[in-house]
Amino acid sequence: MELGEFVRSRSSEILFAALQHLSLVAQSLILATVIAVLLAALVHRSQTLRGVANAVSAIGLTIPSFALIGLMVAPFGFGVTPAVVVVVFFAALPILRNAIVGLAGVDPALIESARGLGMSRLGIFLRVELPLAWPVILSGVRISAQMVMGVAAVAAYVLGPGLGGFIFQGLSRLGGSGAIESVVTGTVGVILLALILDLLLLGIGRLTTSKGIRG
Repeated sequence: MELGEFVRSRSSEILFAALQHLSLVAQSLILATVIAVLLAALVHRSQTLRGVANAVSAIGLTIPSFALIGLMVAPFGFGVTPAVVVVVFFAALPILRNAIVGLAGVDPALIESARGLGMSRLGIFLRVELPLAWPVILSGVRISAQMVMGVAAVAAYVLGPGLGGFIFQGLSRLGGSGAIESVVTGTVGVILLALILDLLLLGIGRLTTSKGIRG
């Protein structure tokens, strides 16, 4: 079976899987960003806590995604839940590191000025620190997006949603009809989704970053 014929015959299934894959990654990125920024807000003022958070992030990234996904079967079973847990875990690590760097890099004089104007600690964080650190944080989000696109594909091992199903289906019957086409379809689909999501994040960055900071 030729690749073009394979794609045409299963176009609706491929599109549905692609939308599932993109949805899994996008929602996991949002959740990971919230978690990472909250953690960074708690630790970035302490050099010791920053070091601990960065060490945890570095160690976490060394864990094989396939192994972690397999371990999630025991507590969560098969399906969407273990896939979300693993994708969020890996997505949060680069974002956490960048969020700490971004928040720690905010000029202390600006914080003191805001405090002198009577702003609360929460107000300073939301209106001064977070906007100034946002470009660095968003850079971490883009790195995570590219990384977890592949992790989400591996999540098909525990019957997670997305294009990874095509890859595992093809690998399970190598030598059979349509096996290579299935693997190629899943792999190319993941790459295309990663490019699309990166473009979307670039657009979000331009919309959510003030012109003064971009300049």
